[in-house]
Amino acid sequence: MLKKELRVILLSLIVSFILTIVKFVAYYMTHSVAILSDAMESIINVVAGGFACYSIYLAGRPKDANHPYGHGKVEFFSIGFEGAMIFFAGMLIMFKAVQYFISPRELLGMEKGLWLLGATTIANLLLGSYLLRSGKQLGSITISGNGQHIMTDVYSSLGLMIALGVIHFTGWNWLDPAVSVLMGILILTKGYQLMRRSISGLMDETDMKIVDKVITILSAHRCPNWIDIHNMRVQQYGNNYHIDCHITLPYYLLLNEAHDEMKRVEVLVNKGFEGSEVEFFIHMDPCIPSCCHYCLKEECQVRSHPFTGEITWTRDNVLPNRKHG
Repeated sequence: MLKKELRVILLSLIVSFILTIVKFVAYYMTHSVAILSDAMESIINVVAGGFACYSIYLAGRPKDANHPYGHGKVEFFSIGFEGAMIFFAGMLIMFKAVQYFISPRELLGMEKGLWLLGATTIANLLLGSYLLRSGKQLGSITISGNGQHIMTDVYSSLGLMIALGVIHFTGWNWLDPAVSVLMGILILTKGYQLMRRSISGLMDETDMKIVDKVITILSAHRCPNWIDIHNMRVQQYGNNYHIDCHITLPYYLLLNEAHDEMKRVEVLVNKGFEGSEVEFFIHMDPCIPSCCHYCLKEECQVRSHPFTGEITWTRDNVLPNRKHG
């Protein structure tokens, strides 16, 4: 899988480098600050692509004594770096736009510039779609983040082409820096979103979508011995996950029987996370009399209270550190 991820990100790096050159050619032909803004964002694509290559290589290294959970966290550094670079590019674009408002420049060769920009937009659309699809298939947040960046470039380029078309046919040159300002705002927003995602991953912020997915898998294969699940915590390391949780089991199970139940949980969840590895640390709690009224085990010789109804597993009762009831 690592080789596949590296091939994908290398393709992104090479294509981004070629498209950046084409966009700077379009800028020198037209003197359009909006096209310059687009070209500057493409430089970030190249720099971020290079950093992504290294992070994917590092994330694929096996666990060792110094990194018992692996090296996957570096992917959050990768998208954080990319987000910071995008944010910096947005600031430069806004600064350049203000300069052009103060000292306008005559636009030249707009028709040829539009053709070049159109070609780069189509190429970026194909590349961005491929990266998003590959990132989802491989479970790589680095590739997905790079794909989101490329697609932002596509949307900004489409808006830029429309604006340049209007300028070409109307002669309203003031639109050029105005469009550049709008592009700067869009780029700043995307940079902030990527940095926010990076910080949340590095701070081990709970991804509720992953929690919901684990709950759905366990609920669909619920066993009578699994009386309740609580104190669940999920951490992401690249495309792998580490999950801590407590499971309440009948107190009279033998050690090997309890171990088999834990293994069943681990195997089920890993099947549901195809393409990723899920590592479980499970703490086993013995049942107590207050568990009897929602325990699904029909043939229990030690039941002290009658069964009153099944408790559905949700975020509200799986995440807190307490038994249900």
